[in-house]
Amino acid sequence: MTRHSLQSKSIFALFMLIAIVASSPLLAVDKIRVMALFHDKAMVQIDGKQRLLKAGEKSPEGVLLVSANANEAILEINGERGSYGLGSQVGGHFAVREMVEVRIQGDERGSYNTTGSINGRMTDMLVDTGATIVAMSQVEAKRLGIAYRIEGEKSFVRTASGTARAYSVVLDRVQVGGLSLNQVDAVVIEGNSPHKVLLGMSFLGRVNMEQRGTLMVLQQKF
Repeated sequence: MTRHSLQSKSIFALFMLIAIVASSPLLAVDKIRVMALFHDKAMVQIDGKQRLLKAGEKSPEGVLLVSANANEAILEINGERGSYGLGSQVGGHFAVREMVEVRIQGDERGSYNTTGSINGRMTDMLVDTGATIVAMSQVEAKRLGIAYRIEGEKSFVRTASGTARAYSVVLDRVQVGGLSLNQVDAVVIEGNSPHKVLLGMSFLGRVNMEQRGTLMVLQQKF
């Protein structure tokens, strides 16, 4: 076989390889949801499969985590980058839903417990439509880094045990799923009660709220 024939076959094989690669279907992803956020890490559910990605790491489905913190994940999908908060869900050509919606499943006692964040720090919450304001114990406030003694205003609140000393504060940011509100009024109660942050009407009154069977549905107001 001549050298010219070998070169011709090599060129033909190269063209065939390029054609095969070009015609191969790109990795397709139907739905993505941000399940948890950490520093430089994010737990992302991709088509029902959970992937813990580090910053700069790409999932087997081709989703790249550019960066992450407690508030958001920067994801690159098909060469396009976007910012996604906790609970954010995208799908159908990766168009973010126009109406941000959070669904909270009720427990056997009819309580609605969820996980959210205050000023960028994760915390357990209880949806409490009977509370006029977001409320937390001083123990939780200290854990969340809220300087309630310095920035707060002394007050009193009524609890199941009677009257308790408290501090009125304004939270920079309260987030539940994809719902995020700034400048939310709250109260810090001296002692270790309540055991969970009470998500009161100073937050709930600023979103659309609807009960659907055993689900509590919160939606962004426009």
